[in-house]
Amino acid sequence: MNKIVTWTALSLSALALSACSVPRGAALSSDILTEQTETAPSYQVITVTRANVSDFHNWPVTGWSGNYTWLSNPRGPQSQVIRTGDRVTLTIWDSQENSLLTGPASNQVTLPAIPVAANGSIFLPYAGDVSLRNLTQTEARTKVQDALVQISPSAQIQLSVDQGANNAADLVGGVAQPGSYPLPNRNTTVLNLIAAGGGIRDSLENPLVRLQRGGQSYEIRADKLMTQPSLNTTVRGGDKIIIQEDDRYFTALGATGREELVPFTRENLTAIEALSTVGGLSDTRADLKAVLVLRDYDKTQLIKQTPDTPYSPNGPLQEQVVFAFDLTSAEGLFAARKFQINPKDTVLGTETTLTSARTVLGVIGSAVGLGNALDRLAN
Repeated sequence: MNKIVTWTALSLSALALSACSVPRGAALSSDILTEQTETAPSYQVITVTRANVSDFHNWPVTGWSGNYTWLSNPRGPQSQVIRTGDRVTLTIWDSQENSLLTGPASNQVTLPAIPVAANGSIFLPYAGDVSLRNLTQTEARTKVQDALVQISPSAQIQLSVDQGANNAADLVGGVAQPGSYPLPNRNTTVLNLIAAGGGIRDSLENPLVRLQRGGQSYEIRADKLMTQPSLNTTVRGGDKIIIQEDDRYFTALGATGREELVPFTRENLTAIEALSTVGGLSDTRADLKAVLVLRDYDKTQLIKQTPDTPYSPNGPLQEQVVFAFDLTSAEGLFAARKFQINPKDTVLGTETTLTSARTVLGVIGSAVGLGNALDRLAN
């Protein structure tokens, strides 16, 4: 009687197992990689090795432009320069009697602030237009005095400049104190301006510095800008600087340390670095022989496929591509160290079949325990 009860419980458990698939936390590699053996596969599967990993560096970029564009770092003189929109004030001394510049009652006159016109010049009485744009104050004073020599050889000039909007730059956001900041000289840099604005806000993760100039936009990660002095470019009047979070991400799924959207912590990220970012792979669940990267390509990026070309080093053959890595070998590990992750990629840790086996054994073990319990009740 006891044996009948026990075997009945085991039979019911076996029926339950056969009636449904064993629940898993991630896909098995066989669920995905067998597609490559199909006559007409719906996506492309590529095993990444040291021999072919360099091919993918030349494939079309997905998820972003492929790199950030930034400006060089030209250096200029420390003195401020005059730009369109500045206002120039002139004080003139002239000891000559009956001077056209000062008048009979005084040997000194101050001309009201003169705006620098769109063509970079100011208008002087009796002398006409004098171009001052891109000159320092000292250079501008000499040029104005030379222009007045024919009218009054003894005239002496004092010149001052009030900065206009074109000699200031805007910190639009991402700093403690956004606003418009005058540029004290031609060597004012991006980091100088950010410091003047109180620095980058602490709440920003992976901040990105965007510089807008002349209808063009340039970008660089803040950590790279701060660690490489040669990239700390100078600011021009009218520049706008915006600091915001780098919005690129990849997705981690399956038997990885975390399952979530993961922001890029650096400008370029390899497969190994991506796995490290999410805490690696699960020791008990992950199939190290099949770590996958899933990527979507646009139709316009595909290489024309022929029946005898299952793989092309020049680009993808299908819109969906699965890149497979065997991390149990040095071959796969070195390949993963060089393979670049693109924004919006999915990094998938497949589940080992041992996990499913453990699940089955656990269910059987539970069934045996149930049988023993029934056996004891029968007694």
